[in-house]
Amino acid sequence: MKIALCGFGLGYLPEMPQFPHLPFCRRLVAALALLLGLVSPLHAQLRGHGGPVRALAISADGKEALSGSFDSSAILWSLERNAAEKVFRFHESAVNAVAILPDHRIVTAGEDGKIAIWRPDQSQPDRVLTGHTAPIVSIAVSPDGKLLASASWDRTLRLWPLGGGEPRVFEGHRQNVNGVAFTPDGKSLISVSHDPQLRIWPLSGDASTIVTLATPLNTVAVAKDGEIIVGGADGNVFFYSAAGEPRGQIAATETPLISVAISPDGRLVAAAGIRGSVAIIDRASRKLDRTLVGPGLPVWAAVFAPDNRTLVTGGTDRMVRRWNAVTGDHIGVVPMAGNDDPLAAYAGDRGAEIYRACVACHTLTPDEGNRAGPTLHGIFGRRIATLPGYNFSDGLKKLDIVWTPETVAKLFEIGPMQYTPGTKMPEQKIGSAEDRNALVEFLRKATGN
Repeated sequence: MKIALCGFGLGYLPEMPQFPHLPFCRRLVAALALLLGLVSPLHAQLRGHGGPVRALAISADGKEALSGSFDSSAILWSLERNAAEKVFRFHESAVNAVAILPDHRIVTAGEDGKIAIWRPDQSQPDRVLTGHTAPIVSIAVSPDGKLLASASWDRTLRLWPLGGGEPRVFEGHRQNVNGVAFTPDGKSLISVSHDPQLRIWPLSGDASTIVTLATPLNTVAVAKDGEIIVGGADGNVFFYSAAGEPRGQIAATETPLISVAISPDGRLVAAAGIRGSVAIIDRASRKLDRTLVGPGLPVWAAVFAPDNRTLVTGGTDRMVRRWNAVTGDHIGVVPMAGNDDPLAAYAGDRGAEIYRACVACHTLTPDEGNRAGPTLHGIFGRRIATLPGYNFSDGLKKLDIVWTPETVAKLFEIGPMQYTPGTKMPEQKIGSAEDRNALVEFLRKATGN
């Protein structure tokens, strides 16, 4: 059973791909994530991932978001219902890049060097693209939806025909390729690298245009008018014409930028960095409008919604947050699947408060069904990985465990990796026996057992 209970203690964060110039260690990030996660406000956040949110995409109609995480999963969210609709598990490690195709299929790309293409209603990918020999960290879809570009730390770009066929390989960068984008006409690729170069690659086969900067480059986006926006390791946002001519720069932060995004109307640029803030820049005037201040941990992904105002971010706090980029405010309090608090009837219950971090992934009643994780209704007395209608991993199906108050408590005492080997759920432990007992007692009351 995949119980993605978050925030109980110093949980495991999957091995993070490290940019060479980002000098923070995994243990420090995990400790800070715990500290900030316990005190962060419940504003505009979608909870469900067991590790940092690494990548984001929004559907063309703005109704759905797709998130990829260091926990090796991707989650499709309904932004109208504020609910997790489906979890996708295939990659062996971090999901570093995601996209939603015009035909509503989704794309996930990972640290394992693989790209998976899925239909939203299926639990296994329709197609898996292989060839990269190092982590894939960025993908882009061509304007006509027929091509997919991928950037990898194997120092190459690949151009994949989505209708089938072998990819084209673009070589020339001397270090990790960290970002890729298409030009608006779909005739060229833009890439940025740690080398530190910005390259414009005509798909016609002509020689690439090379621009060398003074700082490693982490991320790139292209406006509809062709202007190129690049985020650097020195905290600067650089602007270039479609031909690669410099058009100015602005200091967004004093620390490395790891994500940039442009509003669909081209007016605003969002630049996110490792200290958790997001700079909102007026592109025409090259001026900093405001800074969105989050929990202080790296913001790995940012994307604008079609309304040009809503900015969605994901970061090390394991949450998907929504902001009004014009005012700088969080957008609303986000419950799961409706406006009612599913735990309102258990006010003051210690076990319910421990469980509160789990409502993004699990329901308690039979009529709500599964979310990113299986429903917990009727959990006690049920054999592991036997709930109808949920796709459990093969490793869990081989285990001989029946869920009882004792086995659920044991799961969080020693951790899922040891108790349920073969699971892909992130390691979570509850160190306090009192808290474990409180959680079990709450589940006994709330799940119909």
